Amino acid sequence: MRLAVNVDHIATIRQARKASEPEPVLAALLAEQAGAHGIVCHLRGDRRHIQERDLKLLRETIKTKLNLEMAATEEMFNIARKVRPDVVSLVPETPDEVTTQGGLKVLGQEKQLANFIQKLKKAGIRVSIFVDPDEHQIAACRQVGVDLIEINTGRYAEAIKEKEREKHLEEIRQAAAFAHKLGLEVHAGHGLDYHNVQPIVEIREISELSIGFAIVARAAIVGISQAVREMLALLER
Repeated sequence: MRLAVNVDHIATIRQARKASEPEPVLAALLAEQAGAHGIVCHLRGDRRHIQERDLKLLRETIKTKLNLEMAATEEMFNIARKVRPDVVSLVPETPDEVTTQGGLKVLGQEKQLANFIQKLKKAGIRVSIFVDPDEHQIAACRQVGVDLIEINTGRYAEAIKEKEREKHLEEIRQAAAFAHKLGLEVHAGHGLDYHNVQPIVEIREISELSIGFAIVARAAIVGISQAVREMLALLER
């Protein structure tokens, strides 16, 4: 099980004061040195946290894998084509959301997404789709030309009652198995933390987790290196 660390909320702290620190690139380098297998950042249309400057520096400095989360817009395509991250993860995006609210709805926009994905692939960029644990949406991901998905674990992570949490966990299990049968590489993430990650780790079809906020929150207490090492220990059990 690999760990990709999302550094968005290092930039959130910086942007809260329009300051020059903390530095997302430094956090990414420390995360790599602590054992992270990749770095994730989301360049939003409103630039609320990660800035284009951060993305460029990340591309120039990190040694593992750079995953750029972005909306499927022409503006973002031009940025991705110029910066050339290792992976682009297509996510839904609305201006008033606090964080991403769900997976990308692939059904109903297959043609547009297939064309967009093909352009990214021609630019030498691998493409992933952030998708809910829904077999119909996952099948549509395969149809539009990706070989990698990230299953949204948000509903599982947010569930309070054990019965509800187990229901969403089973949905993720079934979705991961279905995607694997389709030949898709399966990653997962959203809302995962030090208390709820273990059942997701046990799903054998999932090869990588993307975790950001929980690690940044823990890093505020113990530092980014220790926070990453603690998460990696949970992934290695």
